[in-house]
Amino acid sequence: MAHSTHGTRGRAVVPRTLPDPSAPGRGLVLLMALAAGLSAAGNYFAQPLLDVIELNLHIGVTAAGLIVTAAQAGYALGLILLVPLGDVMDRRRLAVFLFALTAFFLLLTAAAPTGPLLIAGTLLTALTSVGAQVVVPFAAALAAPAERGRIVGVVMSGVLLGGLFGRLASGALSELGGWRTAYWVNALLMAVMAILLHNRLPRLSRPRDAAPMPYTGLLRSTLALLRQEPLLRWRAAIGAFSMASYSVQLTALTFLLTRPPFHWNAAAIGLFGLVGVIGVVGMNIAARLSDRGRVQPVSGTAAALLTLSWLPLLAGESSLLWLAVGVISLNIAQQAGLNSGQTVIYALRPEARNRINSGFMTLFFLGGAAGAALASVVWSRAGWSGICLLGGSLAAGSLVLWVLERVRMASAARPGTVSVTR
Repeated sequence: MAHSTHGTRGRAVVPRTLPDPSAPGRGLVLLMALAAGLSAAGNYFAQPLLDVIELNLHIGVTAAGLIVTAAQAGYALGLILLVPLGDVMDRRRLAVFLFALTAFFLLLTAAAPTGPLLIAGTLLTALTSVGAQVVVPFAAALAAPAERGRIVGVVMSGVLLGGLFGRLASGALSELGGWRTAYWVNALLMAVMAILLHNRLPRLSRPRDAAPMPYTGLLRSTLALLRQEPLLRWRAAIGAFSMASYSVQLTALTFLLTRPPFHWNAAAIGLFGLVGVIGVVGMNIAARLSDRGRVQPVSGTAAALLTLSWLPLLAGESSLLWLAVGVISLNIAQQAGLNSGQTVIYALRPEARNRINSGFMTLFFLGGAAGAALASVVWSRAGWSGICLLGGSLAAGSLVLWVLERVRMASAARPGTVSVTR
């Protein structure tokens, strides 16, 4: 067959590499990040409003803290019960369905007349808001391996920003129309996002050799992965301790800022939470370093920084400057550690990415629920100094676990094995 050389004059014609049609474009990645952020936001609305809700619904401090615990626990239940479905059914349909359900449960939460019903509504909302954790492995499946860390980092940045702006929005909207307003608004936005995801997300077909699996088998398989993959166990344990530490700060910060010497209202507390936006920078730097094979130094540095962050937080009991330094440092460490952990686990078994994410994130948010529950108890008994001791101890636990993981995996490594664990 003759080849046209018009315009090449003897030069070898190098065929152009066509772009991968399945690779997510920038617009789709940003849409997925926005969707993940909106889904996560509803789980953080109550944090700057705990004092307001406590007075409005006539519940105590411990019961108010249970609202945060319900959000974390509900999310953990959704991760183990719902996210694995993404490995055996149309992920697009699953994501849209979960977003629509979250919108409905947000409406129920907004209308709750009592504390127990608010806690129940929060639990149900959190249960289905794991749509964000269906979107994250969806993005990982669409991405090329060399860009997976960056793309997952962008989508997870949406989750972080959703939490931060969720606290800001709930505080500001409570000043305009009461604490329920944020829930009404987010319900509308989640319904709109369900429509957008239905229209924009591509369909991902299951592998041809994937065997059908009943729901109970799917859940057993998720637990089996935790037994079969030591790296998944280590990373889930590290994530649980780090999230517990982070959640201690999230829960207790509201109690601190509403009391002397600060006396802040809900809107100001939500605004202060924006200092954590810098955590997005930490996550994206970590993602780029992880894509370049530096995932382990990122993990160790993040765990160490998480522990050290509690020193400025301790000084922040009477100093807004030190409090801001501690919150920023804690956010950077938490998000960098999370991204490095996800980079490790998503490389384990691509065909089981939703189940792997389910196992990892279930333990991650169970750690968060435990941290929130412990924070409420410790605050009432030992104040801010007790909170800092608790948070610092949990963060140190994540650092110790990372060191133990490195020792164990190094001793178990076979010669010639190359992996993301290096």
